[in-house]
Amino acid sequence: MKLQMHAVHFDADAKLIDFIQRKVDKLEAIYERVVDGEVFLKLENGEAVDNKVVEIKLNIPGNQLFVKEQNESFEAAADQAVEVMRRQLKKHKEKQSAR
Repeated sequence: MKLQMHAVHFDADAKLIDFIQRKVDKLEAIYERVVDGEVFLKLENGEAVDNKVVEIKLNIPGNQLFVKEQNESFEAAADQAVEVMRRQLKKHKEKQSAR
């Protein structure tokens, strides 16, 4: 899957980008018609410990799915976001097969 990574206002290391790429690539096993996607890594302002935000946007034929998760590490936020996206893809696939 073609995936664009955007680290907003900081430079993400290659290890983090590779980790997220591997996680998101596994979503293709659930719904193989994913066209492409974007991942945004952001640092929220404030004193909160869980200030790391991961947003995943996937383009599928006729639709676009979006997830935003926040946690104290990018890895944990990415895990949560991928899990939520997995549920969205399963639900979308079930709707498609019901038609």
